[in-house]
Amino acid sequence: MSAAIRVNGAAYPPETLLAARGLVKHFRLGDQTVRALNEVDIAIPSGQFAAIMGASGSGKSTLLYVLTGLDVPTAGQVMVAGRRLDQMTARQLADLRGRMIGFVFQGFYLVPTMTAIENVMLPGLFAQHSPTARYQRAQAILRQLGMGDRLHHRPNQLSGGQQQRVAIGRALYNNPPIIVADEPTGALDSQTGTAIMRMLRQLCDRQGKTILVVTHDPAVARFADRVIHLKDGRITTDQPQRAIRIMPQKDERIS
Repeated sequence: MSAAIRVNGAAYPPETLLAARGLVKHFRLGDQTVRALNEVDIAIPSGQFAAIMGASGSGKSTLLYVLTGLDVPTAGQVMVAGRRLDQMTARQLADLRGRMIGFVFQGFYLVPTMTAIENVMLPGLFAQHSPTARYQRAQAILRQLGMGDRLHHRPNQLSGGQQQRVAIGRALYNNPPIIVADEPTGALDSQTGTAIMRMLRQLCDRQGKTILVVTHDPAVARFADRVIHLKDGRITTDQPQRAIRIMPQKDERIS
């Protein structure tokens, strides 16, 4: 039997993918110190869909970045799949993120000069996969996301929802167990945003992905199994909920 994961003496189940204890994050803003996170403890088990909510400035995006190694905490520890991030080199950390975590952001961050399939193929380039393997993998993912007829379109030829599907496809390329999304529907209309959230919900239900979404929108949070509220850098509530379940529509196939 696998041993529990321990962070500063706190034990988490071995299947916990993301765990943190005593997280503190301070920023300097002129002559002032901004306390973005204040003694945050959190554990996200494998296969859970969790939403982090809070007002602007509550620390929710900072928490997401610290948990995934995109930012370094002022104090406290973070573990991903049982490995402490503060004990890893920059190269080891980049490798861990590439293998374990797929990132989806509000702004899409697609390369404008590349087609949809070329954007999805990018992680394979960094992983030194062959051109044929990259193309086949990216093509299969985009077809599953209902983008089979947009493979060779550039971002400026795609709608916002289509661009976000491409961004999700890029996040899925390496088949990471964790998908994190920072306001993934913020730039989308409500109908398109709902379609994107259905896709993320399916990734959790069908593939067992661990999903962590930062949002200020209750309509987004209703897709989660668990809702964590932040205020002034502290967790105020952390509660399970009955997540919405919607049968996939024809253009939302994710196998």
